[in-house]
Amino acid sequence: MCGIAGIMTKDGRDPDPAVLDPFARALGHRCPDGEGKYLAGPVAMVQTRLAVIDLKTGDQPIYEPGGAALIANAEIYNYIELRAGLNGTAHTTQSDCEPPLHLYRRDGISFTESLRGMYAIAIHDPAEGRLILARDPFGIKPLYYIETPDLFAFASEPQALIAAGLIEPELATEQRAELLQLQFTCGRRTIFRGIDRVLPGETLIVRGGRIVERRRRPALPAGGPESLDMEDGLRRLDRALEDSVTMHQRADVPYGLFLSGGIDSATILALMARLNERPVTAFTAGFSGTQVADERAHARRLAQSVGADYHEIEFSSTDFWSMLPRIAAAMDDPAADYAILPSWKLAQEAAKELKVVLCGEGGDEMFAGYGRYRSALRPWWQGGRTMRARGIFDGLGVLRENSAGWRDGLSAAEATASDAGRSRLQIAQAVDMTDWLPNDLLTKLDRCLMAHGLEGRTPFLDMAVAQAAFRLPDNLKIHKRQGKWILRQWLARALPSARPFERKSGFTVPVGEWISERGATLGPLVAASPGVAEICRPDQVAALYVSTRKHARMAAWNLLFYALWHRRHIEQRQPEGDVFEVLAA
Repeated sequence: MCGIAGIMTKDGRDPDPAVLDPFARALGHRCPDGEGKYLAGPVAMVQTRLAVIDLKTGDQPIYEPGGAALIANAEIYNYIELRAGLNGTAHTTQSDCEPPLHLYRRDGISFTESLRGMYAIAIHDPAEGRLILARDPFGIKPLYYIETPDLFAFASEPQALIAAGLIEPELATEQRAELLQLQFTCGRRTIFRGIDRVLPGETLIVRGGRIVERRRRPALPAGGPESLDMEDGLRRLDRALEDSVTMHQRADVPYGLFLSGGIDSATILALMARLNERPVTAFTAGFSGTQVADERAHARRLAQSVGADYHEIEFSSTDFWSMLPRIAAAMDDPAADYAILPSWKLAQEAAKELKVVLCGEGGDEMFAGYGRYRSALRPWWQGGRTMRARGIFDGLGVLRENSAGWRDGLSAAEATASDAGRSRLQIAQAVDMTDWLPNDLLTKLDRCLMAHGLEGRTPFLDMAVAQAAFRLPDNLKIHKRQGKWILRQWLARALPSARPFERKSGFTVPVGEWISERGATLGPLVAASPGVAEICRPDQVAALYVSTRKHARMAAWNLLFYALWHRRHIEQRQPEGDVFEVLAA
């Protein structure tokens, strides 16, 4: 797992190799184990490495006999099978990232069709005069790019493009509205004007510093629900899940699990316990002395039932106030999801023992776990509602101007997801997988873990699991007002101690409680911060921080995160001190 960056000049001149140094410094936190640079003609690239597979010979760039070179931020889980299928091809490393380069030579720009894993790949082929960028279908690994009058540039994080002096950190107001109303941004455009995302599953071909072709590999299979009964579905699901967890455990370094106590992480725990002779190392976070549900006791029982090496991490209000400025700074592509808080501290602690953790991200989207999916099944006259029809700031009177158009990105995703034959439930799942998953949950996972040199793996987000799960009948996903029905059935057999049919209160973080405890002091500071002052009414902002309404507390959290994010990424000020010190500076 790595950080990658590079440029291609438009006039064919050799780029200044000095540009690679700020790239490497900006991405150094992701990968402490090595650094490789590449210079050839109009292309310069750099990779900073977190060594997970092939610790001795896996440095990059990697070259092949035809002259092409690869750098990657990737784990290609089926690299052993790919290597075996490349009959007669001489490999110079044992790296999982070398087979994609040879597949490129064999299959051209269709090389990603054979890959199973998470990846952001850059290949320069001097003979063809082209640069190829490719991102995995679920968008697990990030990749961004800019086009200027002089060059094309790419990087694993937007802040690296800014740190290299290639673009100024200018806000895109449309995406700012999305962030405030949704907590994430949609589609290709980021919140930085001029910085775009390589979309999940997309392959870009760049010639002369210009994008000349785009291709897209879908994450989800086409077609509506299949006719399948529970027993057949369970057999198919067991094969796919075991295969995926087996693949996701391929590593030459210690690995473990983030265990929340919920259905998704309990499923992965059951499979890891089945597949490993040594105890599973599991980390769980919780919050003492608050009103939110704390599932550590349940997670502890699950861990004990399989003999796991179990670690509990306490995230306190003190952690909240001290860590949040650094967390907001790490989230350069912003997602105001409060799950960033425990994710950050879990990563900080787990990285002391591990280099890889498996996580449950994607389980709710793949198996229809969210309550909004149950609403999506009902027509409007029976109480069905459009997902995320209401923005977080709607009706609060806080914003100076109505943020019209904040839902346009979701509407575009809904139109794209409405493939022929798909059920209403499948469309809702596909919409979440288009934007919510890659631009919120997976961005959170990437930044929080890579800030500590820790790799996160997501077994539910696997092409084999998608093939087995997405076209399951709707009634195997949602039954008796419970989502993830087939996954609960599977878990009841594999790990009965998980008690999968019990109503869970869901994982939440007590940000509302913590903010309200110090709201009278915090509100004026947030209202006066430059990012908030230009878009909000100060008196209404201050009122949010002393309100007890759930809607107001969510808006207060969003503005606090945004104020800190703006201070670091737009004002370009380092986060020195706790929340109050940073906002008062």
